[in-house]
Amino acid sequence: METTQEYILEKVAPLFNKKGYNGTSLSEITKATNLTKGAVYFYFRNKEDLAFQAFHLNVKKLVKPLNNVVIERKGAINKLYGMTFYFKEYYYELASERGGCPLLNLGVDARFNNPILFEEARKICDRLIQNTATIITHGIKHKEIKEATDAHTLATNIYSMIEGGIFMSLITQNKNYIVNIANHIESAIIEQIRL
Repeated sequence: METTQEYILEKVAPLFNKKGYNGTSLSEITKATNLTKGAVYFYFRNKEDLAFQAFHLNVKKLVKPLNNVVIERKGAINKLYGMTFYFKEYYYELASERGGCPLLNLGVDARFNNPILFEEARKICDRLIQNTATIITHGIKHKEIKEATDAHTLATNIYSMIEGGIFMSLITQNKNYIVNIANHIESAIIEQIRL
């Protein structure tokens, strides 16, 4: 059973993702939730707390399915292919439905307006890169991936390309950009590092 706090987050998370922290007004929050300002702020300290938690919900909605795809695969190379599969097959639709990539949206929106929210976006981005680097390191250790591979640099490059593909797909409303970049990661990177 959904709590009132979960209900509020479900209603306002897409708003914050689409309009940003500054662009989302209190009247839009109360209209989306059908609650008064007092009822909303009974569950959240302030608008920033609400935006912070809404960001985490947006990330969870898009990252949890990625984690599920990666976890169910065995071996580093298969996990990396699982990532590209997820971005090719699912991400564009999920991100479009929720108003874009929450990391990209919040990172750009909060960069000069809200250092706390910006820092949270940066932390999540760092965590995604580190998780990918861990997969690559595991692959090196288990002789799936070439020993000379720099795990952190490669993980950073993969996520930079993916975010670029996501940006282009969302701005042009054309899924092919993320599909093409995922295909490129598979052929030009994964195939080149595998043993």
